[in-house]
Amino acid sequence: MLKVGVNGAAGRMGQRVVALAVQDHGLKVVAAYEAENSPRLGQDAGVLAGIGPIGVLVTSDVGEAPDVIIDFSVPDGAVRIAGICEARRIPLVVATTGLSAEQKDVILTASQVAPVLMAPSMSLSVNIAMKLVAEAGRVLRDQPNGVDVEIIERHHRYKEDAPSGTALKFGEIVAGVMGQTEHIHGRHGRPGKRPPTEIAYHALRVGDNVGEHTIVFGMPGETLEVTVRGQSRDSYAVGALTAAKYIVTKSAGLYSMNDALGL
Repeated sequence: MLKVGVNGAAGRMGQRVVALAVQDHGLKVVAAYEAENSPRLGQDAGVLAGIGPIGVLVTSDVGEAPDVIIDFSVPDGAVRIAGICEARRIPLVVATTGLSAEQKDVILTASQVAPVLMAPSMSLSVNIAMKLVAEAGRVLRDQPNGVDVEIIERHHRYKEDAPSGTALKFGEIVAGVMGQTEHIHGRHGRPGKRPPTEIAYHALRVGDNVGEHTIVFGMPGETLEVTVRGQSRDSYAVGALTAAKYIVTKSAGLYSMNDALGL
């Protein structure tokens, strides 16, 4: 049985990871972590997740190492747990987004001595959509009249980073295939004629939307849109557990959801 630790266990996503891991007969939640100043320290992780006591109290200390740690926290929390996983060679799944370049470097450093899977989205549908977007960009890149690409994303009112890490990854994929060099965020005033070298991002923060992304390819006379919507956070939690099962069997290195999902 795979022993799992959850970093950010008191958060919305951490709670769903705990709840679904408990339902999986091949997994056992043995640790739940939060920051040292968290008001949830000392509480039962199962109670926080709404499934009743599981005998695992939320702590800030990684005592006995689990087989794998899933991080659904905040950037500083991801950096902290990456350092611990590096020092103790614990396999790590990083699902936290909004990381700076410097914070990503810390995680990359950890992957030199421990297996690390890092992805902007744990969702199966999102990762399939990324493959579809790459293929669309490849086919459309040489259109004689040009193709305009815009990315629209929606998330709940509590999300702190914008655009989402997933939206930025979609833009990176498109630019890698089609060659756009400018990434802008929204428009206002009189920006003038749209240049063909840009990708624009538009971030909406509304209600309890768990995640929605639309990549628009606009051409004279027609439009192609690739849209992926999450109906619940469970899709991300299931993906994270899939990633954990995958990464625990690997040697040190940096892995992606494409690896875990066989894409």
